[in-house]
Amino acid sequence: MAETPTAEQGQGQEQEQQPGEPEHDRQQEPAPPEDAAPAPLGPVPAATGDAAIDAALARLAAADAAPTRDHVAMYEDVHADLREALAALDRRPNEGSP
Repeated sequence: MAETPTAEQGQGQEQEQQPGEPEHDRQQEPAPPEDAAPAPLGPVPAATGDAAIDAALARLAAADAAPTRDHVAMYEDVHADLREALAALDRRPNEGSP
C-alpha cells in the first residue's frame, strides 16, 4: 500500500507550517514600495460635453491620487454637484413642447 506524502515530508513547499499557523499567513505577497503611486481604480470617463459634469468627473478621478482620509469629502462634493445638475434638468423648460 502506497503512503501519501505529508507536508512534513515535503511536497515542494519552501516553508513548513507551524502548528496553529493559518495557511494564508505563510504565503503573503510582498508589500509595494512606500513611494509607489496608487493604481487607478477604474476607467477614465469620456467627456460628456457638459462642463459641470465633466468638472465633477475630473474631481472624482482625482480621488485616486488623494489621501484616503479625503475621499469621503471628495465623493460628497461630487455627489452634490451631480445632484444639482440633475435638478437643473427638471427646471429647464421643455424644449420642443407646444
